[in-house]
Amino acid sequence: MSSSTPQVITCKAAVAWGAGEALVMEEVQVSPPQPMEIRIKVVSTSLCRSDLVAWETHAIFPRIFGHEASGIVESVGLGVTEFKEGDHVLTVYIGECMECRLCTSGKTNICHVLGLERKGLMHSDQTTRFSVKGKPVYHYCAVSSFSQYTVVHSGCAVKVDPHVPLEKICLLSCGVAAGLGAAWNVADVSKGSTVVIFGLGTVGLSVAQGARLRGASRIIGVDNNPQKFDKAKAFGITEVVDPNSYKEPIAQVIKRITDGGADFSFECAGDTDMITTALQSCCDGWGLTVTLGVPKVKPEMSAHYALLLMGRTLKGSLFGGWKPKSDLPSLVEKYVKKEIDIDGYITHNLPFDDINKAFNLMKEGKIRSFKSLPLENPRLLRFPMFIPASQPCTMVMGMDTAMPT
Repeated sequence: MSSSTPQVITCKAAVAWGAGEALVMEEVQVSPPQPMEIRIKVVSTSLCRSDLVAWETHAIFPRIFGHEASGIVESVGLGVTEFKEGDHVLTVYIGECMECRLCTSGKTNICHVLGLERKGLMHSDQTTRFSVKGKPVYHYCAVSSFSQYTVVHSGCAVKVDPHVPLEKICLLSCGVAAGLGAAWNVADVSKGSTVVIFGLGTVGLSVAQGARLRGASRIIGVDNNPQKFDKAKAFGITEVVDPNSYKEPIAQVIKRITDGGADFSFECAGDTDMITTALQSCCDGWGLTVTLGVPKVKPEMSAHYALLLMGRTLKGSLFGGWKPKSDLPSLVEKYVKKEIDIDGYITHNLPFDDINKAFNLMKEGKIRSFKSLPLENPRLLRFPMFIPASQPCTMVMGMDTAMPT
């Protein structure tokens, strides 16, 4: 690393050229960080179901996906005082400017300046930092971690202790943090309560872990993949329900076995019809439903007004309500103190060159967490990834530790 003026870097990246098309390992040019940006050498990254959904359906291409990552700051742009070369960081797909009305309200983790980026461009100047042979390549969720190097806004990165293993904590960039936060921050699960979770991927199982740590007495998992059930119990699921085993609507099953409905229900499957089912599965009076899945199709939802009239509440959750810069360091500390589990979400270890295999495994429902190895001196690194309820898959990848070509 050098303190001289940053130059363009040429490195490997997995580029998506079209919806559903296999990713191609390309030599990409990564521009220097502009004012208030940092360039990161990606050490570890994981595959999230959101990457899969966007790859299959979004129209913005070519693109570099990936948004759960950890790495080391390679260079900083003008005006950056929070980071320096060599700092260890987590990337985050929503930022925290700490100055806008939302950031200073104390009521939300949403940032007006660095909110969810959907156009594949940098927040600062609405251009890209990637190109292949002069052709612009778009970003994803302001991170694009399926590249050896990436550029992010300094508000979309969180400094972490250099002694914390980067190959483990990248899952806190999305999946595990989203689930824990939904249980703790958004729902505020109470001791002795009954919880039902629709979808037992990384996010759903993280909700389960959060509910268990809060002392919930019953944590019911709903999923149509029986292969997940044994693993789910390790995270706190006390009983499982396979919808395929019942002729009656699953909401009726939940209400019957919980004497009128759960205290809390969580939709983690990315299915808007399931939001209605989760709401129906709550009890009258105080039942709370939290939705945190990303739908692949049919973004609109519908529900009978009487469900709300009878006292139920429906809430949305983005990143579990965590304010990235303010709150993520505390989650890292909990991991270091062994107060929360991250390692258990990893199911596969794969090299970066096998990223298409990881996508296929996720589509087939055979992976929940996958990590890859360095490109020049292969060694397997563990990284967990967020998987859909019906397709449990998490992928983590360790990137090349050598300097750029």
